[in-house]
Amino acid sequence: MSSRREELIQRVFLAGRELSTAAVMFHTAVASKGGLTATETKALDLLERLGPLTAGELSERSGLAPASVTGLIDRLERKGVARRIPHPQDRRRVLIEMNREYLAVSAPQFDDLMTGMRALCSTYNDEQLATIAEFVTAAARIQQSATAKLTAG
Repeated sequence: MSSRREELIQRVFLAGRELSTAAVMFHTAVASKGGLTATETKALDLLERLGPLTAGELSERSGLAPASVTGLIDRLERKGVARRIPHPQDRRRVLIEMNREYLAVSAPQFDDLMTGMRALCSTYNDEQLATIAEFVTAAARIQQSATAKLTAG
């Protein structure tokens, strides 16, 4: 491998670490404003994006251990930001649904971030944006898999 390529890979790794730190700090700040943890707000993000999920699906999508997800759901219910509802096709199963009022209250906290991200996206052409989206999506899957391995043991 060329030294130039290795240098570029290291820059990508460093940029990923910087983005990860910035994301954790941002989501921790957002969470604290709503009396939640960052993990709780990211679970709500999954519910907002994917719709109601079973505890098993939430575990799979988050990479968290099933026992951790049970406690997480209990906390979300106690805080009034999510609730358990009967599964419409299988009454033996339960879905976790986000309280949409929470979304209405928390959404404005993302305005500055989204404005900045749109401005940043405007500096790239469509092909570059497609490559960035592909890379970030693949990186997220790798990180979810690593999370699942850490929480399984």
